[in-house]
Amino acid sequence: MKLAIYRAAAIAIATTIATTTGFSASSQAGQFGQQEVDQTRFIAVASPYQNGNAHQLLILEQLADNRPCWQEYTSSQGLLTIVEPLLLNFDFTGVCSRSTDSNGYSIRVNGEDFGLRYSVRVVPHNGDLLLVGAPGDRRMPHILIGRAYGMTNEFVKLNLSPGWRFTRRTFDDRTVGHVYLTYDGDLTATLIDGIRSGNVAALPEPTPNLIARFPDTRNDIYLAEINQAVTIGFIAGFNDNTFRPAESLTREQLVSMVIEALSSLPGMAFSVPPQAYSSPYVDVRVDRWSAAKIEFARQNNIVSGYQDGSFRPAQPVTRAELMAVLRRAAEYARSRQGQSPQLPFNQPEIAFSDTAEHWAGRLIGQMSTFCHVATPLNERGTQFAPDRAAQRNYAAAATLRMLNCINLSETASD
Repeated sequence: MKLAIYRAAAIAIATTIATTTGFSASSQAGQFGQQEVDQTRFIAVASPYQNGNAHQLLILEQLADNRPCWQEYTSSQGLLTIVEPLLLNFDFTGVCSRSTDSNGYSIRVNGEDFGLRYSVRVVPHNGDLLLVGAPGDRRMPHILIGRAYGMTNEFVKLNLSPGWRFTRRTFDDRTVGHVYLTYDGDLTATLIDGIRSGNVAALPEPTPNLIARFPDTRNDIYLAEINQAVTIGFIAGFNDNTFRPAESLTREQLVSMVIEALSSLPGMAFSVPPQAYSSPYVDVRVDRWSAAKIEFARQNNIVSGYQDGSFRPAQPVTRAELMAVLRRAAEYARSRQGQSPQLPFNQPEIAFSDTAEHWAGRLIGQMSTFCHVATPLNERGTQFAPDRAAQRNYAAAATLRMLNCINLSETASD
């Protein structure tokens, strides 16, 4: 019943924005647009005031690399990320940007600016600081945008919930300084009620996604995605309780990971034989640990070998090869689920600066439009580095994005 109510509320939110403000979706589209940004150069911070008894939102952006604009520290509890806003100690003009109120930031959902009817607030709840969209219409539910995973009277990072990201406002195709907290998709999972009294009804408990499962992933940019990938079970850590995020992934390890990932999808009832009955490639013996999975992937056009008939199973897989395999895997999964194998492109294409002449350049660009499976090296800059070895952290993140995008497209087709 609550799900149905929330779905209705999600529709009502869009209707309210269009009808009560005098702005329709089409008229707003002619005024305000959005531009994708490098997420690693932004941070949402709960900024204390009233001697630390209350917090408000502060969004910081690293414009140039002359000096860092902030520094992050993990609290002793391992959940909170304390932030030191270094820009307070120097002239940050041209180096840092900060947005402190509704003039500098607002909410944008499915291409619509929600700033006229939703304000952004930081509110305490049950030992946590929540970043929410607060409606002007009291009949409407709040929108959960992020949370700190704890309480403090210091500056603390607000971790955006899954599906939320930073974008930049554009006006008549011109980029302006206003920052959007952006969400695309069904708002149902983000809606909460009861927050005016300080009690949030049916609010999900904090997930472990931001708690490092392995000591060597605590500061990894792909921490949340690594944790989710390990939870699903298509990749694991090592016996010494490390994940080795920067270690290269081999071609046979990639095949194993992708097969395990596909098996977690709904409607993917397939089985890989416990062993291969013949050598799938000249350099993959029938008794090799990965032979059966490599043979399955070859038969289903998920992988291919080299012109000399080899597969080179122990060779590090490149980032370009990773994209090629993930694309084929996604096409295979969609076909098994009764969908068109053609991938839906649902994100703006990323203009990589080093793929135009590469054999996989067009493929990589397309995979950037498929839920941003392809993103810049270490999520910064414009280089994809197609010939660089794929590291375990990005391989886990990209594979997880592929799975999520398949699930998203399947839901949209229902």
